[in-house]
Amino acid sequence: MSLDAKRYLGHFDSGGSFLILSMSFLFFSGEICAFKIYGQDAPFEAVVLNRTSGEGVLRASGPVDCEIQKEYTFIIQAYDCGAGPSGADWKKSHKAVVHIQVDDVNEFCPVFREPLYKASVTEGKIYDSILQVEAWDQDCSPQYSQICNYEIVTAGTPFAIDRNGNIRNTERLSYDKQQSYMIMVTAFDCGQKRAKEDVAVHIDVKPVCKPGWQGWNKRVDYEPGTGSRQLFPKMHLETCGGPLSGVKAMVELQTNHIGKGCDRETYSEKSLQKLCGAASGSTDLLPAPSPSTNWTASLLTDSGRDSDLIYRFDGRQAANVPDHVVPQNLTDQFTIATWMKHGPSPGLRAEKETLLCNSDKTEMNRHHYSLYVHNCRLVFLLRRDFTQVDTFRPAEFHWKLEQICDKEWHYYVINVEFPAVTLFVDGVTYEPYLVTDDWPIHSSKIDTQLTVGACWQGQCHDSETRPVATPRFTQYFHGSLSGLTIRPGRIETQKVISCLQACKEGLDINSLESLAKDIKFHFNPAQSVLVVDGEDVDSINTAMTKVSYINSRQFPTAGLRRLHITTTVQCFGEDTCLSIPDIKAVVMVLPPSEPRITISGSNRLVRPAGDLRAPLGVAPFKELHITSTVMKGDGFGGCEWERLPVSLGCSHVIPVMHNLDYCDVLVIGDELNPERESLEIHHSALLGKHLDATNSTSGISIYGVDSMAHYEQALRQVRYRNWRPATLSERKFRLTCSELNGRYTSNEFNLEVSVLHHSAPVEHVNHMAAQPQYMRPVHHPLMIHTLNSHMSAAPPAATVVIVVCIAALVVIVVIGVYRIHATHQEGSREDEDGGKEPEEDWDNSALTITVNPMEALDEEVKEEGQEQEEEEEEEEEQVGGMTSTESDNSDEDEEEEEEDEREKVKERMQKGKLEWDSSSVTY
Repeated sequence: MSLDAKRYLGHFDSGGSFLILSMSFLFFSGEICAFKIYGQDAPFEAVVLNRTSGEGVLRASGPVDCEIQKEYTFIIQAYDCGAGPSGADWKKSHKAVVHIQVDDVNEFCPVFREPLYKASVTEGKIYDSILQVEAWDQDCSPQYSQICNYEIVTAGTPFAIDRNGNIRNTERLSYDKQQSYMIMVTAFDCGQKRAKEDVAVHIDVKPVCKPGWQGWNKRVDYEPGTGSRQLFPKMHLETCGGPLSGVKAMVELQTNHIGKGCDRETYSEKSLQKLCGAASGSTDLLPAPSPSTNWTASLLTDSGRDSDLIYRFDGRQAANVPDHVVPQNLTDQFTIATWMKHGPSPGLRAEKETLLCNSDKTEMNRHHYSLYVHNCRLVFLLRRDFTQVDTFRPAEFHWKLEQICDKEWHYYVINVEFPAVTLFVDGVTYEPYLVTDDWPIHSSKIDTQLTVGACWQGQCHDSETRPVATPRFTQYFHGSLSGLTIRPGRIETQKVISCLQACKEGLDINSLESLAKDIKFHFNPAQSVLVVDGEDVDSINTAMTKVSYINSRQFPTAGLRRLHITTTVQCFGEDTCLSIPDIKAVVMVLPPSEPRITISGSNRLVRPAGDLRAPLGVAPFKELHITSTVMKGDGFGGCEWERLPVSLGCSHVIPVMHNLDYCDVLVIGDELNPERESLEIHHSALLGKHLDATNSTSGISIYGVDSMAHYEQALRQVRYRNWRPATLSERKFRLTCSELNGRYTSNEFNLEVSVLHHSAPVEHVNHMAAQPQYMRPVHHPLMIHTLNSHMSAAPPAATVVIVVCIAALVVIVVIGVYRIHATHQEGSREDEDGGKEPEEDWDNSALTITVNPMEALDEEVKEEGQEQEEEEEEEEEQVGGMTSTESDNSDEDEEEEEEDEREKVKERMQKGKLEWDSSSVTY
């Protein structure tokens, strides 16, 4: 027998187990009983359908999967039934090869190879392909396993995708418009089966690479009292990937519009000098206008400078300094210091602009010494007297500096150690570039005049050079001045000069130890300019994040401070390779919480006249207290102890400690009379403190930058003394204190010192016609005590009766005389004891005593004089032993009693006679 063909081909559906191939065999005798398959684990079996015809079928014995195996090849052989029942004699055919292909079914969806795709593009460019997404299919056939199409699911995006998964932009992207895009993409296989899950594609839009600083804020807020504040904590330099060899950045803090060039202490010039340890004895030639310093009242002041006293000269104002203020002898060593802001003078040939000039008051125009500006040159003129030197000596010293005409504030100090003169500008020393000599001035009896803002011309001439009698100012100054002082006898030290012109705000670097070794930095003296230099960009970035702003004032000047950063980048082999744009930012110093300075204590002081006459006088402010508070906002939703309107939010009153710079005690009413009274403080009360004091007939001023506690201690030592207080009933004083030269002032604390008078007896020729103004009630405790002693010392009854009779007679006589005297003195015997009635009331309606009052007149006058002297001594002892608390408490009662007594005495004086009870007295 034999098979029909030597090779069979068939197809199976993937996953099926059904007939795919029919076979037939040729045989010559017998029947076909079986088919046998030769192959390794072929999942098929052959079944005989018809033994006679030899027809059979090939089928899968289990599931067939194309994804596992696409085709199978094996060998098949047929067997006849043989002769024996055991089949041992079966005959087999030749072998035939069977090749089976498994057909694919589209059972799988496309799957993307990545869960998320990311890409970045630069704005303004059109890309052919930004990125490519890729999906795959597990089906085994090309028809179902290949991805035939991709599609962007997100609508309205400026992107497109082709059938290969390449994504491109359809329009130019803008970083300012949108910085990133998120789109969803799906895939289809060739059987149009869609991916089960779409994939996200994140595309970032980068700006066009522009070299420069990034990550910085245009405004930085600074809270007063917070110390150092970082300006650029996240700033970094973008160099667009170019190799660099060095970077230099310069940070400039611009504070020219704040005060005198930056935020400095705005205390008065004297207080600042005391604070910086300068020697005493300087004269302030431009003080604040006051009754005692009124020569600056007519000058223009630059307001709005946060209590910083600035005078502006426009070429028409000048001031004559009074003679009693001007130092008479400058000696060979002296110092002139001032703040000046000056610009170029108009015109081709500028005139002299005088800051300070000492010239002849009348008759002549000689300049003894002066300080002026001429063609942007600072000139100091010093002409010695002929009596001091008689040779040709240096007289004019010239300096040519840019600062003189740059329209900015600078601090100028001229130290004179004749013949040497040194100029300091903002703490830097400058020697004169030109010194001219001149002859000394011949001595004369002409008085000199010191002027500020111009020079005094004592003798004027008309156009024909004829003398004109009226002197006038000339060589006016154009600019601003502040703190113009002159100190004779010594020069200022470098340390004091640096302290007086030091800024309280500036740039700083935090954590210097964390900077890289290749970083170099440099500050200017005012710490307003910082230069950072390095080789590595990362090191420069770290250093710039450490740059900070600091303001050490407790109450800084609020407002903007401008920041300007310039950067230079160097590349290898080139001087400059990148252009880095400048940065302009601002520091906003927020307004500080304004302190409320409160002066409290007793508003009235009552003291006897003897205390005022004492060597030390009285201390009016002994119970004084000075406190200060600020209002602080609460960041929480409510207040625990104080509720304010909703518009104001919630605030708390917090005590605060700060300095004061002066306290003034002013006399209210008539000024002090130096011949009989004084208001002063002993020098020992100021020892160990940064305080000084001046007094006048208008009051006393304590000044200097010091704590509130030291001011409180000093004010308690102020003494008022009056060695003639007979005509004084009261003195009123007003106390005010200040911080920062009047920027913050206290309440007006008014104090009244009342004098307690005790008048002496008034002597009259007729004692019966006029009695002393004040008289105490007469008591006789000694007489009562004596009476009791006699009664207890006589045991016999007869003796007792006799003694009692005699005593009764004596008592009756004495009481009768006393009652007559008391009747005449009814009104005048009431005083500060409260106008008490006599201790005992007698019923004398039936008592008639006949006496001759004139006989006892001399004796009564003598006794009353002795009694009054004893009463005055007792009263002085009582008043002298009275405590201050008792005196304060009894003040109002005593004043009312004294006033009532004055009215009663006045009424009695108007009547001009004494009232007698004639009904009970017989002459």
